[in-house]
Amino acid sequence: MLLTIEKLIYGGDGLARLPADAHGRGKAVFLPFVLAGEQIEASVTEQKPGFARAEALAIITPSPHRVSPACPYFGQCGGCHYQHSSYEHQLEIKKEILRETLRRTAKVDLPCQIQVHASPPWNYRNRSRFQIKTQPSFAVGYFKLASHELLPVEECPISSPLINRAISAMWQSGRAGKVPEGVQEVEFFANADDSQLVVELYCGIESRRAAVRAWAEELRAAMPEIAGVAAFRRATSGMPGSQEKLLSVGVPYLTYETLRAAYRVSTGSFFQTNRHLTDGLVKVVTEGMSGELALDLYAGVGLFSTALACDFHHIVSVESSQTSTGDLAYNLPSNGEAVQATTEQYLARTENSGRAGKGNVLPHILPTPDLAVVDPPRSGLGERVVRQVANLDAQRLTYVSCDPATLARDLVPLLAAGYRLEQVHLVDLFPQTYHLESVVQLVK
Repeated sequence: MLLTIEKLIYGGDGLARLPADAHGRGKAVFLPFVLAGEQIEASVTEQKPGFARAEALAIITPSPHRVSPACPYFGQCGGCHYQHSSYEHQLEIKKEILRETLRRTAKVDLPCQIQVHASPPWNYRNRSRFQIKTQPSFAVGYFKLASHELLPVEECPISSPLINRAISAMWQSGRAGKVPEGVQEVEFFANADDSQLVVELYCGIESRRAAVRAWAEELRAAMPEIAGVAAFRRATSGMPGSQEKLLSVGVPYLTYETLRAAYRVSTGSFFQTNRHLTDGLVKVVTEGMSGELALDLYAGVGLFSTALACDFHHIVSVESSQTSTGDLAYNLPSNGEAVQATTEQYLARTENSGRAGKGNVLPHILPTPDLAVVDPPRSGLGERVVRQVANLDAQRLTYVSCDPATLARDLVPLLAAGYRLEQVHLVDLFPQTYHLESVVQLVK
């Protein structure tokens, strides 16, 4: 059948419509690797009551923005979604998705332009995670698109050059039969200048400590840029999916240098993944901000906190991960306070104890900050936390989001609480993918 692509939606698919039925508008059809305005010869692969899925068989009328993908695995690999588009057009796609999502869900017609911060489109990732299998033969790679079947890959053009060298080293070791049984995933994290990396191994319960340790030592000997290796094993008790540390070889952290600060980032800690835009993101969040007290929620290792500490008398940084909180405490200067708690737990002090006056940091009373920064996971703040954040009554609120839908949802109660949009930024941390990082600055 012939389909015309109306637009691209969040998630990477194009939207087309089947011919109208007796009830009027045609059923929505979603298909990957297409661009708006293209005419596509397509085949329906799945029918649902409200929509259908299809695959493109041929591009009848290509978009002027269509380009040849740079990666030989594109279209099979589930990692990238936009390599068939010029990078300039990718930015336009994301900007329009952000604008439309805010308009549709938050009922916001933006009072300002979306400021776009572009990235070099290739070799930008400082952290990449790969699947591993050792039987019946070795392979390392990503999951195939929309499946849990391993696609072997020997290069990844969105990962840093050093990570690509590590992929090659992994293949060399695997083909020599040296990878121990039970190693299921590997994650590489490289420092800012791509001169060192740490390796995280994720293992099944059958993994043996001695075998994994010997292999980790071999990896370090074969590739001197590996500063350390940490291995984690699926825990036999505790929460489902929980991990226990199996071993650590070498240095268990990297020092990540930025223009504003140097950060200790341990294995298991979170850090932003675009090595070219780390400084740009920090600048967007912190530039022009100053005052008595800043509150950094979902603080990680202190990427924003450490920079904000230069311009605030005091900063309170809240992080739930024990590993990241350890790095956070190490990275913060003397006017910073690291708190290990979930954001909900910490903000509950407001509901239970009230607030102190501006700038007064008391043990059991949450003060009113001049600035609150929130950088939640993809699920967003959620109903309770967004209410708690609104009740902080901070004069300025900066929301760093990796999902426009949850951002728009959370903006509804924040705008109702008296905040107004001052700036909206699209910081493209994830070129070639549909993932969309945005920063919204609100003021009362």
